[in-house]
Amino acid sequence: MTTSLPLFDDATPAGASPGEALAHELLQRARPAEAGHYDELRDAEGALRPAWRGFVDHLGAPLDDLQRRQALMARQIREDGITYNVYNAQGGPSRPWSLEVLPLIVEADEWRSLEQGVAQRARLLNTVLADTYGEQRLLKEALLPSALVLGHPGYLRGLQGVTPPGGIHLHVLAFDLVRGPDGAWWVVSHRTQAPSGLGYVMQNRLIVSRQFPEAYRAMNVQHLASGYRRLIDTLSELAAGCVGGAEGAQGAAPSLALLTPGPFNETYFEQAYLARYLGLPLVEGGDLVVRDERLFMKTVQGLAPLHGLLRRLDDDFCDPLELRSDSHLGVPGLMQVVRAGHVVLANALGTGFLESPAVHGFLPALSRKLLGEELALPSLPTWWCGEASAWADIRPELAHQVIRPSHPHAGTPGFGSPRLRQSFEAVLGQTLTAPALQAWRERIDHDPGAYTVQDFVPYAQAPVWQGGGAGAGGAGHVNPRGASLRVYALSDGRGGWQVLPGGMTRIATRDAGPVSMQLGGSSLDTWVLTDEPVDTFSMLPTSVRLDELAQRQRPVASRIGENLFWMGRYTERAEQQLRLVQNLIGLASTEDEPDDAVLQALSALSLRCGLVPQGTPSLAQAPRVFERAALDALIDPQARQGALSLAHNLDALARSAQTLRERLSPAHVRLLRTLGPDFQQALTPDAPQGRPGLQQADEALEHLAMQLSAVTGAQTDRMTRDAGWRLLTVGRLIERLAGYAGFLQAFCTHEALGQAQGYDQLLDLFDSAITFRARFQRRLERPALLAMLVMDENNPRALACVLRRLRTELGKLPERGSSQADLLALLPHQGVGSTLDELCDPALGPERLLALCARLIDASWRLSDEVARLFFVHAETHDAMVSA
Repeated sequence: MTTSLPLFDDATPAGASPGEALAHELLQRARPAEAGHYDELRDAEGALRPAWRGFVDHLGAPLDDLQRRQALMARQIREDGITYNVYNAQGGPSRPWSLEVLPLIVEADEWRSLEQGVAQRARLLNTVLADTYGEQRLLKEALLPSALVLGHPGYLRGLQGVTPPGGIHLHVLAFDLVRGPDGAWWVVSHRTQAPSGLGYVMQNRLIVSRQFPEAYRAMNVQHLASGYRRLIDTLSELAAGCVGGAEGAQGAAPSLALLTPGPFNETYFEQAYLARYLGLPLVEGGDLVVRDERLFMKTVQGLAPLHGLLRRLDDDFCDPLELRSDSHLGVPGLMQVVRAGHVVLANALGTGFLESPAVHGFLPALSRKLLGEELALPSLPTWWCGEASAWADIRPELAHQVIRPSHPHAGTPGFGSPRLRQSFEAVLGQTLTAPALQAWRERIDHDPGAYTVQDFVPYAQAPVWQGGGAGAGGAGHVNPRGASLRVYALSDGRGGWQVLPGGMTRIATRDAGPVSMQLGGSSLDTWVLTDEPVDTFSMLPTSVRLDELAQRQRPVASRIGENLFWMGRYTERAEQQLRLVQNLIGLASTEDEPDDAVLQALSALSLRCGLVPQGTPSLAQAPRVFERAALDALIDPQARQGALSLAHNLDALARSAQTLRERLSPAHVRLLRTLGPDFQQALTPDAPQGRPGLQQADEALEHLAMQLSAVTGAQTDRMTRDAGWRLLTVGRLIERLAGYAGFLQAFCTHEALGQAQGYDQLLDLFDSAITFRARFQRRLERPALLAMLVMDENNPRALACVLRRLRTELGKLPERGSSQADLLALLPHQGVGSTLDELCDPALGPERLLALCARLIDASWRLSDEVARLFFVHAETHDAMVSA
């Protein structure tokens, strides 16, 4: 297929203005849409459409500059960590979000018609839900088939007769629109349970508008922020009625959160981004608990009441007690909270049956019945095969239609997995062979209600910039791609609807291929032009009242606190392992004869820290075998030593970055996610024996050390000192206390402090060699060593300093009954619990020091368990209920 198809002579017309010349060049480089498809770029005469002519006039750079802007966008997407997870690719890296540089442009007059039609449909669907869960007149009068509604798994009988707060079932609606060959818009589908994409819509706008600031301003592109504010304001107003009891008496404001399925969901990034943009905590089902028909979030401060959820979790996963019992994503008892009217869900549970494509065939009659109006925005002609007359009518025409499942069952005959079903549905207009056509007719004859047939419409094709290559003579060009526009309607809580002026345009991977992000599609920003003043509303608050400041202190969910706690531990554990491996390499490359006691101490520590497998001969027995085992454990993923290995800790830090995206900066997340891959890449063997040499390993470890220093700096200097950060710090200090007490214990047990080499090794492990030599020169005496490594409260690696900082941070954790006193009681009241004279008493030998190390190691593990019990578990029968 050629990459361009000029319509005019290649020469720029004489005397053309810069804008005319650029418009002419764009037409020369743009291949027209395929026959039978609407061309978003060109009009019927082959000229640029007015909106695109305006865009070109304000481009302000040669056409090939689009390649630079596309590269800048891709770089920003990588740096911001904008991703899209592809199902069936678990364990693999998330795919960077795909965004094209050119927007889809919608004219003001055209948008007014779309806005009117979308708002009408939103009003209609909410009215249908009110009747379905109320009087059910539509079912009684057969305007909606009972078999379609009551037989659909998305209809929840447990909510029959339940009216949601404000009578609003739908707060956010998404409509997928396509433009037919004549330019008319059609509704292909709508999403009523948990519509996705709002986060990507805003992210696309922020990225693309920065590439064309002049065009964005001059063309009067309508802004998006007021729609997001409307969503939050509506939820807050409705949730205010759910504040009850002591909360209401105290005038507490309603608390909202965004419910996510978790980091493995395909659109997790945009959920985290949307939560951050709206100022909502991002919660998973495990973060929530039901008590006395009310919903609470587990926080490190206690149980905090929640009054509203913007959910991104489909209905059947929301409550394992009454819906899917195998769901680990929902909240047990949530349905009962809904029935009690104590929480606003956006959207309300029980809306899933409306997502059936079969519903579209009944909407025209429903609009006339319920609204007294004709549908302003039509659906594709639709036949539900469960109606005998409809199936008989469309059966002869099946070869040129689209067959879709009426219900969301993965096992619907002929569709297989959801991914295969999506692929099949997207192959629009494909003529089936006679045997295939007969097979489909037999499937539908067997269970007609499970299938819906829709008319086929060729998708309009939008212009997409394609960078230059060998086939294009080095010049970039524009290819047409099939496009589907998703627009969003937002309830105002009073029966009105605001249609977000824009949306997410998804494009196919090839000219007329399927429009699907799961199948490798891409996205465009959507510019809606207006002939009125642009709405300049911003989500940034203009002022904050003093009495609001306390409410704006976001509670730290227990899951977040636990992940931060373990992030601190994994960071410290990785740093300690790193220093130990560096000591081993340094010992192997030294010309001095190693002392056997030092070798035994380092061997024991390596085994304890997971740097070599169990059963490996010690350094004193077989130094080369030990060295190979250590290097193999570093490079071979199969040689990871359980939860103790360096590779495991680096992987754990990457996982923590995934679960804490809404808490960490993009640079921090990116750094944590690259630790493991960068380290493994640096260790890739370049020697014939298949393992890195000592020098290569040393260079890789040095680079990892610098990266871990950056991680530590980000944790120390770039995070807010809230309860989450304090838990991270406590986790790090607990790990440091256990690790350094273990270092000292190993060297003392194996009597490795009898000569200079043992002192040097231990000082290196404590990262205190420079300070020790500056203070004591080469006085290798036990009192000097213990003063530096045990008793010095100014040395951040000394046990006394670690204990002092631990006592400080524990004292600043949220109060949970007598939690602070209980935690502090596990540690020595002052110092390390022993004096330097006692530790250096020659009559006692090393027993007093070994006993101290054992006590501190035991205290660190007990402290870890107690922190988890107090702040993460919430299993007590007397949980404190605290106001958000």
